[in-house]
Amino acid sequence: MWHRPDVFHGLPAWKRARIPRAGGIGRAGLRPRGAPLLIRECNGPMDVVIVESPAKAKTISKYLGNDYEVLASVGHIRDLAQAKEIPADKKKGSLGKFSIDVENDFEPCYVVSPGKAKTVSDLKKALKNADELYLATDEDREGEAIAWHLLEVLKPKVPVHRMVFNEITKDAITAAANNTRELNTNLV
Repeated sequence: MWHRPDVFHGLPAWKRARIPRAGGIGRAGLRPRGAPLLIRECNGPMDVVIVESPAKAKTISKYLGNDYEVLASVGHIRDLAQAKEIPADKKKGSLGKFSIDVENDFEPCYVVSPGKAKTVSDLKKALKNADELYLATDEDREGEAIAWHLLEVLKPKVPVHRMVFNEITKDAITAAANNTRELNTNLV
């Protein structure tokens, strides 16, 4: 969000940014001399929205504006563990064979998928400054499962909302952000 300099003094500390001088950073690298001075909020708390694909993230980010940071999980972030990923003390029995502990109420053993550690790290870093988390994966069972896995891995300390939509239009995204629901664990 951008503010005029005459209202800069009333901003809280987390919204203040360095004021670029004439010839400073701006569009195309430089702010032309005489151009109006704009100050951008930086590094303040904002709401984080997690979607499945980067293309969706880019489009939805345009619709939601600067108050939201829209990130992509790029699909599933974890899966059942392979036999080599299970600790040695737990390899005995069904857990070592199937990645599911049959003796303990069929408890699955999940691990972060190969190549997804950086994605998980980026999502956790974004959540450190977040006010709220919106899980906006697809509305089907797979999307609900991805949202559940995100919730289990990220362990957010902020309020979590499930945002669902059937189309990616400005009206649909705005309506979804205003009408969130809880995660439906019956679908997971």
